[in-house]
Amino acid sequence: MAGAPVARRLVREAAAAGAGVRRVDIIATGGHGKTVLLEAMSGAFRDAGVLVRHDVPSPGDPLAPDTALLVDDTHLLSPAELDRLAEVAAAPHGYVVVAHRPWPRPAGTAALGATLAVSRPPVVLDALDRAGVSVRAGLLIGGRSGTPEHAPAELVDQVLVQTAGSPALVDRLLTALVEQAGPDRTRIGTPSRPPAGLLAQLGYAVHGLGPGVRGLLLARALGASLEAEVLVPLLGLPDGDGAAQLDEFVEAARAAGLLTADGMAVPLVSAAVLAHTPQASHVEMRRALAEIELNRGGNVLAAARGLLAAGASGARVAAVFTAAAEEALRTGAPVAGEYFEAAVRAGSPALELAARRAEAAMLAGDLDLALAQADQVLSDPGQAPPEDAVRAGTVAAAVLARRGMLARSAELYRWMGSASMGSAAVLSVPALIGTGALDEAREVLRGPAREPGAPPRPPTLLAGAEELMAKGVYDSVAGSPTAALSQLTRAASLLESSNRAALLPDTPAALAALVAVHCGELDVAQSVLERAVRVGLGGRSAATRHRLLLGWIALFRGATTAARAALTAVSPPGAQLEPRDEFLAAALEVALTRRTGDLASLMPAWGRAREAIVRHPVDLFVLQQLGELSIAATRLREPSWVRPHLDEAAELLASLGDPGLWAAPLAWSGLQAAILAESREAATRHAAALEAAAGASRYTAAMATAAPHWVRLLDSEVDATAVEAAARGLHAVGLAWEGGKLAGQAAIRTRDRKAMSTLLSCARALQSSGSAGRAGAEPDVVADADTDTGPAGIPVTVPASRIASHPADADASATPGDDGPLSEREREVAALVLEGLTYKEIGEQLFISAKTVEHHVARMRQRLGSGSRGELFAHLRQIVGTPEP
Repeated sequence: MAGAPVARRLVREAAAAGAGVRRVDIIATGGHGKTVLLEAMSGAFRDAGVLVRHDVPSPGDPLAPDTALLVDDTHLLSPAELDRLAEVAAAPHGYVVVAHRPWPRPAGTAALGATLAVSRPPVVLDALDRAGVSVRAGLLIGGRSGTPEHAPAELVDQVLVQTAGSPALVDRLLTALVEQAGPDRTRIGTPSRPPAGLLAQLGYAVHGLGPGVRGLLLARALGASLEAEVLVPLLGLPDGDGAAQLDEFVEAARAAGLLTADGMAVPLVSAAVLAHTPQASHVEMRRALAEIELNRGGNVLAAARGLLAAGASGARVAAVFTAAAEEALRTGAPVAGEYFEAAVRAGSPALELAARRAEAAMLAGDLDLALAQADQVLSDPGQAPPEDAVRAGTVAAAVLARRGMLARSAELYRWMGSASMGSAAVLSVPALIGTGALDEAREVLRGPAREPGAPPRPPTLLAGAEELMAKGVYDSVAGSPTAALSQLTRAASLLESSNRAALLPDTPAALAALVAVHCGELDVAQSVLERAVRVGLGGRSAATRHRLLLGWIALFRGATTAARAALTAVSPPGAQLEPRDEFLAAALEVALTRRTGDLASLMPAWGRAREAIVRHPVDLFVLQQLGELSIAATRLREPSWVRPHLDEAAELLASLGDPGLWAAPLAWSGLQAAILAESREAATRHAAALEAAAGASRYTAAMATAAPHWVRLLDSEVDATAVEAAARGLHAVGLAWEGGKLAGQAAIRTRDRKAMSTLLSCARALQSSGSAGRAGAEPDVVADADTDTGPAGIPVTVPASRIASHPADADASATPGDDGPLSEREREVAALVLEGLTYKEIGEQLFISAKTVEHHVARMRQRLGSGSRGELFAHLRQIVGTPEP
């Protein structure tokens, strides 16, 4: 309690009859302990042998030197009595201690205060802090034992919040809670709401303060501000001196401790006032408050919330709900839709609100409702104002884009353009480019000639972000990828404070991340997405896409554990995602499963992917995921599922001029699928396409450099130095896993033992650095015992006769070392065997074939004299130890 140390010092000085308490002015609001302090000082004076009196001396009755005059509630004295107290205080004899509230201030108060202040500054007793509440709670829980108990932190916090630290309210609430708990005071819990008996007591106490203060407290309990513009009409005060009357009510409530010093409502008092006031009065004051706020253009959300809970209706209430919904819509609050619905129930025409309800539903992530409401307006746009038609069309176009129907979204933007709804034209650019309409997008960016006298579009944050996003997407196919990335990143920054980002066909953060990934700038991609998630860019419906793209980036980094966690968080079993998000989630699941080497798990993941492929048409922004699915389809010998989509992708890229930024990743996937299918012609064609796109970015350059080496590996041609450089180049642009695989597969195929060792070290280093933080992520498993793996886990058939004598497996005949019966490689194999891995999984980890692993195990069994598999495991545990569970 602020002032408590001073209060304790006053009592000690009174006990010593010291000079410090000759003249004391104590000020405190009601319930803050002034009377308690005065009584304590009175007892201390008596113990010191000082005569104590409490009456105001009459004129001619001087205060004796050994007398202490202690007067409480001096704010209730008459001016004459206050003047007499001032005379006594000005005299040099005795002790004078007065206590009073800060209001009212009758005549004579100032003179008395000034006289007392000559000796010492006034003592102001403030509210309790958390420590003070904790002490009081501990004493009450301790009860008659007198030993303070430890008060639960939750109880202390709740009591402090409910009472605003008023000592009297703290004591009353704690006492009521202790009584409610019964004999076992240790069972006192955190109150969900104050005890009804206490609320009734406080309600009657407030009732005695008069209608003005009661009305003020009820208004504050219902959320009314302290502004005279609101409270004067709400309390029915006269226009002339209503503000002065209001000030009197506020001061009275503060002095009584029923409002805090800054005029905030005390929750316990508000609960008591609400409980003591009839429900009809609540509703009527809420209605009046809402209308006042509505008329002055103020905040109607708080009043509307109460009207909604009370089930109020009527034309004025409907207008309040509409205003509250629009206020929530401006701030991006998800309750906007709830208020629009309430406005319709209260009597507002549904069609008038349909466009705004569509936007609110979009913000809340309810795309079905958003599309249904927008369609109501678009079905008869002539019946709606132009701005509503634009809003409904923009919502519908955004929903269609998020559902994977980018072509339909572009059609809707075209319609809005033809209907002279030019404000939405720039939004069409991502959809137009995403579906191959490059010339049309270029015309939109050039912009129509503005008619004479027509005002330009306001330079809002939203307008700037939309233009930057449009230019960024255009530059990604027809300009500089670096400029595209810069523009998209800046667009995302502009929209961080604008919730209308939900009406975009895609968020600039998502588009910036896609371009950054295609440039090999994974740090930029991750940074812009993490910021978008943190600020909620684009509303709820965009959050899933942002998190899935973060998982996609983690996959590229080799952090498969993080990627799996992101996928699981947004797509748990049974979740229904929108088609665009589902396509990305399915591709991510397939990619993760393929990299863990679990062929059995790849089948159900592929089943999910097949359905996603059917539901999602091809557009520019899913080509990378489509490429991943094409590899899995080839591996599972179901290329027909993706062939039509790959053909569409080729046509789309051709219509855009085959932009290297977007074409190269698909060509890279095509190369891997071609090697998997053992199609030299296709592999050579894709390598040539990558070479043609090499200048687009360092990302495409790294893939173009590595591509010829994969083709040469089909003939076991290995240039170790060039392969290592290419592998490290892949790693540098975020393709850590692919870089390690290239080096590892080249090591298996080279006949130069020194080169093999160098490449193996490189492969292990790249995959280890790329997979920092991942758990249990292993390379792909080969399809059968006589195959090695190609790029990104693609099986490449190698003759069995080569495997047995391949230099990469030369350690198969290594002589055991001096420190045990097994060679170093055999110890590695043994440790993995004890972990339960299959021969294929062990081979992939050690960059050797499954046949070689089998050969190692057979040699160990023969050398150790193990008659059975159980004996072999027992011998291996003795040699290499038991693996950690």
